[in-house]
Amino acid sequence: MAGNRDAADIEAAVVALRRAYKRRALARLSERRGVRTGHHAELPDAVFELLDAVESAEDRGGALTVTDAAAVLGVDQPRSSRLAAQALNAGLLRREADQHDGRRSLLALTGEGREVLAKIRDFRRRVIAEATADWAGEDRAALARLLTRFVRDFDRRARG
Repeated sequence: MAGNRDAADIEAAVVALRRAYKRRALARLSERRGVRTGHHAELPDAVFELLDAVESAEDRGGALTVTDAAAVLGVDQPRSSRLAAQALNAGLLRREADQHDGRRSLLALTGEGREVLAKIRDFRRRVIAEATADWAGEDRAALARLLTRFVRDFDRRARG
């Protein structure tokens, strides 16, 4: 069946992307190209994943606690706490009081944290542009549209 073959091809591509991510392929490429420099270069990649998660929550009008971040990142609470401490010490995050619950502390990006994320995002986009440079414009547009749709629908299914 064509549908089963397509699903197998998609699954294989998703697994390959996950493997590349776990191998830190983009981080290593940024190191080789001399892009990963400065006083944040020594931070673990997971700190930048935390920044992404905080920004994503802010974009949706919310905020994350350290415990929320642990769930989003798929790590335990102590690991999330260590990552947050590293980001706080590096000036990439700040803590804010939760206006609805004074016992909770929310994580928020600093201006420097936003700048670092913008640089990371720019690098990722350049690599994607390089990888698809020989593609027809319609193919790039189709991938963008279909991948976005796939991620949305997959996330909905996985949560359901």
